[in-house]
Amino acid sequence: MASRILLISTNRCTTPDPVFPLGLAHLSSALRQAGHDSRWFDCQSASAPLAEVLRAYRPDGIGISLRNIDDVLIRKRETYSDGLPQMCRDIRRAHPGVIILGGSGFSIFPRQLLELSGADFGIQGEGEASLPALVSALGQGGQYHSIPGLVHRNGGEIVVNPPSRSGPEILLTPVDRPAHLTAHYLASGGMLNLQTQRGCRHGCGYCTYPLIEGRANRRRPPEAVAEEMAQLRAAGAKYVCIVDSIFNSSPQHVVETCEALIRRRLAMPWGCFLRPQGLTAELVGLMARAGLAHIEFGSDSFCDAVLAAYGKQLTFEDILQSSELARKARIDVCHFLIAGGPAETRATLEEGFANSQRLKDAVILAVVGMRVYPGTDLLKRALSEGRIKADTDLLAPTYYLAPGLTAEAVLGQLEEFARRAPNWIVGDPDPAYRGLVARLRQRGVAGPLWSYFAMLQRLWPRGVAREGNP
Repeated sequence: MASRILLISTNRCTTPDPVFPLGLAHLSSALRQAGHDSRWFDCQSASAPLAEVLRAYRPDGIGISLRNIDDVLIRKRETYSDGLPQMCRDIRRAHPGVIILGGSGFSIFPRQLLELSGADFGIQGEGEASLPALVSALGQGGQYHSIPGLVHRNGGEIVVNPPSRSGPEILLTPVDRPAHLTAHYLASGGMLNLQTQRGCRHGCGYCTYPLIEGRANRRRPPEAVAEEMAQLRAAGAKYVCIVDSIFNSSPQHVVETCEALIRRRLAMPWGCFLRPQGLTAELVGLMARAGLAHIEFGSDSFCDAVLAAYGKQLTFEDILQSSELARKARIDVCHFLIAGGPAETRATLEEGFANSQRLKDAVILAVVGMRVYPGTDLLKRALSEGRIKADTDLLAPTYYLAPGLTAEAVLGQLEEFARRAPNWIVGDPDPAYRGLVARLRQRGVAGPLWSYFAMLQRLWPRGVAREGNP
């Protein structure tokens, strides 16, 4: 029995760029292949009120995707789940369909968010197999209690089933990306996105990727990735962001995927996240020939003692070698840092800054404090050190700072680094930076803009912008 499902993307964040809701495309494809009908409601681009869409479409079920919990910025602490209960109440007033929660943000706090929102069900982790199974069971009056990843109520208790880690291979087609939504995101930045694999086997102490996607890497066939890239190019994308937690999960995956892209002769620039370890000149050269234009390294620190405490299992020499290989291949490079986590001190920050001067032509993006999430080694550390209590509400942004450090002191030290080195970007952009983004996008520049920020900072120190110069 076919059902109608309205898929809602709640993400409203536009910094640094609006992000096409790729997860909804995967769910839409899975529902379509299972014989169901689906429509989208995107909170960033919707032209009609949600209540109006519900009354016109009259769905049997409403799937709400929560992509992020908060902005992971210790000073702003902007949260994105606060409006979820009201959205569920508004939906129930407009239409009686079953409400199902999902998304990466929901998967971190499944019990808490189901209870808070009053939704009927949730799906933790991958939804391509579980959502169609739930929709079919509800439509046919069948059993749903054993569906992988299902979050449901049983006798007043919220039960979370173990998630699925081996969902079906989803082959997206142009119909799985609504044309009006694709046009909206292309107009916003010229970029679209795709995923080549799921899962992360690494043990970074703060990271939620293993909780959301599992630790085993599950890779898509290279030709399927190349075909999807070709679809994005045909749709008008000028740039593609590969959203894998780490693209270089294995040399074999990099080689096979890049060779498939080269065979298609797409000439499409793309960017990805890489682990700064295990790269070779041959591997980086192959990625460059396949179109890789920007690398974002999850380096986290430039100090070996801190890297060890973070569970990174790599060294600064790994980072330096990886960055240099990319520079020689003429690929733009950015390193993300988390300052103030376990084992951090003012001395380790200074050591990290000194090491950063060896990274030629690299941009450094630094944030203060390490966000604490359920199920992570960081939570265990914070509890054992008495930094937080067992009943602390982690849904509210909660941060770890190493003993002896304060957010203000760490931020002040980072801002001093930025004054000494224009390739360091710290804190919120000044109005001048936001204006630069708008002008570059209007001129058709696609892809990440951190390299332009660093250039502007060299020409126009942040302190000058703050004094009111346009």
